[in-house]
Amino acid sequence: MKKLILSTILAFGLLASTQAQTVSTTPQSSANVGMAPIKAGNWMVGGSVGNIGYSFEGKSFGISLSPRAGYFVADGLAVGAQALLGLQTQDEQENVWNYGIAPFVRYYFPGGSSASGRFFGQGDVGIEGSNPGDGVSLKLGANVGYAHFVTNSVALEVMAGYNYSKATVSGVDNSQNGLGVSLGFQIYLPGQK
Repeated sequence: MKKLILSTILAFGLLASTQAQTVSTTPQSSANVGMAPIKAGNWMVGGSVGNIGYSFEGKSFGISLSPRAGYFVADGLAVGAQALLGLQTQDEQENVWNYGIAPFVRYYFPGGSSASGRFFGQGDVGIEGSNPGDGVSLKLGANVGYAHFVTNSVALEVMAGYNYSKATVSGVDNSQNGLGVSLGFQIYLPGQK
């Protein structure tokens, strides 16, 4: 009889403990960060994982990868540099591989923002080379975008804007301009306090 009572108590105890451990969670899709990630002295590291564009003059399609790092010199104002790595296909011509570096300035607008997202503008001026090709070319960009904070230190971004480049490919000066769209992410790291 003692064994039956002890077994019943033990069975109810196990049943109660398994019911208490059921936890239901949902993935985090946004974080209320306010101004914390874009304060002066913080760092940002990340980039565009896919930049897709179409050139009007050359009738070409391009895709690139642009890792970047920046430092916030003031609240909402970051300066930094980004690498340029890309592929461009052209009508009836050999594919062109691009590479380069471009310093940038990014400003996060205070108006129109929410606790979990910020609009920003970014301008960059740099140099790039290509294979095939010789010499370096001028690269300019003016973009606007939106950063949506998934956590306190990670944001998903979308950018759209105008890009211009002037290159020498196979001895011919070639300037191109067009619109581009990029998707990416940034990791915001706190600076020393």
